[in-house]
Amino acid sequence: MSDANTRITETVKANDVVLFMKGTKEMPQCGFSSRVAGVLNYMGVDFADVNVLADEDIRQGIKDYSDWPTIPQLYIKGEFVGGCDIITEMTLSGELDTMFETNGVGFDKDAADKIREANG
Repeated sequence: MSDANTRITETVKANDVVLFMKGTKEMPQCGFSSRVAGVLNYMGVDFADVNVLADEDIRQGIKDYSDWPTIPQLYIKGEFVGGCDIITEMTLSGELDTMFETNGVGFDKDAADKIREANG
């Protein structure tokens, strides 16, 4: 197993929610990463952020790890959930709420409802 793969595996296992993104949750460096980080931040989800721009091995490694070609990538309890479009759809449908609830991940249900109201 490559060093990048090992680091990715350890990060995904050590954190309930991980977002591999361009930039950080405080300062996203692309619109797609900003959207997903914004949703998680607004919903009060405690998540680890991994800035793929800071490490080329991780940037490519995460694509190989998930067999998914784009970034951002969200993981919940070690499971790859999806990228920006999938997370947006799951947020609007309430499916992301269900996934958080099923996995014991804390989030602000009222904030999630407000996102849906604003986009309904």
